[in-house]
Amino acid sequence: MTQVKPGDVVRIHYTGTLDSGETFDSSQGRDPLEFTVGSGQIIPGLDKAIPGMEVGQQKTVEVPCEEGYGAVDPNARQSVPRAQVPDNIPVDPGTQLQMKTPSGQTMPVTVVSSDENEVVLDANHPLAGKTLTFAIELVEIKAA
Repeated sequence: MTQVKPGDVVRIHYTGTLDSGETFDSSQGRDPLEFTVGSGQIIPGLDKAIPGMEVGQQKTVEVPCEEGYGAVDPNARQSVPRAQVPDNIPVDPGTQLQMKTPSGQTMPVTVVSSDENEVVLDANHPLAGKTLTFAIELVEIKAA
C-alpha cells in the first residue's frame, strides 16, 4: 500500500482531547481535514505523525505543548483600564474578544478577569500549555 510522505496532500478524520478526556475539536460530522504534510498547515506534533501512514490506518498521537500551541507566555497577558473598553463589550471571564495590534492586525484574546478598574486579557492560544491527544484516521492520500 502507499504510505504518506512529506509533500503529499492528505485527508484525515480526527478527534482531539485534553488530559481530562474533554474533546476540544473533532472532524466528526464534517468533511475530513485536508492539508499538505510537512507544510506547517497544522500543529507540528500532529504533522510529524502522518508520514508512513496508509489509507484506513488509525493511530493515537500525544502532542506535548511544545509541538502544539506552545507553552503559556506570561507576557501575552495585558491589563487594560476598564474605561478604555466600551460598555457594550462583554468582559465576563472566558469571553473571547478581538483586539487590534499597534500594526493593525487583529488578534484573538480571552478575558481573564475584570473589575471596575481594569480588564485582564490573555492573548495565549486557549490550548497553549496543554498536552493534546489526537485519535486520527487517514482517509485519503493525494500523492505529491
